[in-house]
This record gives sequence, C-alpha cells and structure tokens, in this order.
Amino acid sequence: MKVGKFFHEEITKRFDEKVAQLKRDLPKASEMLSVNCAALTLTSVLEVIGVESHFFYNLAVPLAGGFGGFRSMYDWKGPCGAVCGGCAAIGIILGGHDKMKPKDIPNAYLRASRYAHSFEKEFGSVSCSHLCGIDFSDAEGFQKYLDNNVWEKTCYKFVVFAVDQIRKIMSKELKKKWG
Repeated sequence: MKVGKFFHEEITKRFDEKVAQLKRDLPKASEMLSVNCAALTLTSVLEVIGVESHFFYNLAVPLAGGFGGFRSMYDWKGPCGAVCGGCAAIGIILGGHDKMKPKDIPNAYLRASRYAHSFEKEFGSVSCSHLCGIDFSDAEGFQKYLDNNVWEKTCYKFVVFAVDQIRKIMSKELKKKWG
C-alpha cells in the first residue's frame, strides 16, 4: 500500500484523470444505453481507489431515477442517483478495507449531508425529477428521458460533479484509509 504524500499526489492525479475522462466520455455515453448516474458515480470513485466489482454497479443501478421512479404517498420523489451513489462512495471510503466501525457512523451521516448540501447548492435540488424534468414514476418517463436526450444535456454533469466533490469532501479519509 502507498503512504503519505506520494499516495496523496497519486490519488489526486487518478481523480483528475477520472473527472477528465467522465467529462469527455459521458455526454455521448447514452448511445450505449448503459448510463446510470448512481452506478457511474459509485463505481467511478471506487475505480479510483482500486475497488472494483460488478456487485457495486448492480447495487447502485436501482437507485437512479430517484430510487427507480419512487413517488411517496406525500408526492415526494426520490433523489438523484449521483447523490445516492456519492453517499454510498462516502461509506466505502470511511469504512476503509473493513466494515465501518460504529464510531464512524455519525461521521458518515455528516459527510453524506455535507455532500448532499454541496450538490443542492450547485444544482438547486437533489431530487431527480426536479433536476432532469422527468418523472420516472410515470410509465412513459424513461422514454421521454431518452427522446429528449436528458443524459447528454443534463444528467452526466451530475456524475462529473459528484466524483469531483467526493474527492474534495473525503480527501483526508482517502489519505488515511486508502493510503
């Protein structure tokens, strides 16, 4: 395992490269129909720190579209998948290579809240339907999403921001737990 300043410089470089790659590739990624803001956010961060498994991708997929188009009985709609995926990445970073210790759980909550606030400040909301203008609880929502090229116009930006923001919010923990 790498330690100290060298690791910090290396992980910063890997995050820079990942963010640049996402900016370059994500706007045209919907051509593959495999774009998913939650899964891409989570797996992009994990790839940078060297944790790769299709299980993480699979875990995050249903979180996109506002918890898969969730609409509560009070008309609340779920959060953006990039918010969900980012919060999941925070948990993995804080836990390190072991199960998260109970003493670290409050910090996970605080970091997730800080991240969600930064996302809301940047984009005006954390709600998927507010951000992209699509109601995925409507059976026609996904088709509207595709027809209107919402990924290319809007959603990919959330993933890019999320990965970069997670790096900033979690920089000390990245160094401590993954260095």
